Amino acid sequence: MGTFAQEFMKIYDRKIASGEITFSRSGITGGDFTALCINPTYVIPQERLEVVFEKMSLSGQERELLSRAAEETLKAAEE
Repeated sequence: MGTFAQEFMKIYDRKIASGEITFSRSGITGGDFTALCINPTYVIPQERLEVVFEKMSLSGQERELLSRAAEETLKAAEE
């Protein structure tokens, strides 16, 4: 498993490419998107992450994957 940013971008890119979502409808702020692109240890704060999960219509499996990646990324950043 990759970092939160890596796993998030895989899902985001697939949904953008398929037309399922657009950036403006994804729930992602410009600041969060920029941080994901430039900071490999960045994790979207939990309260905003729930909005993103909902707006991107993530499956239970996708939510679980990103939640685990977020936990592991934050844990690794603390070490």
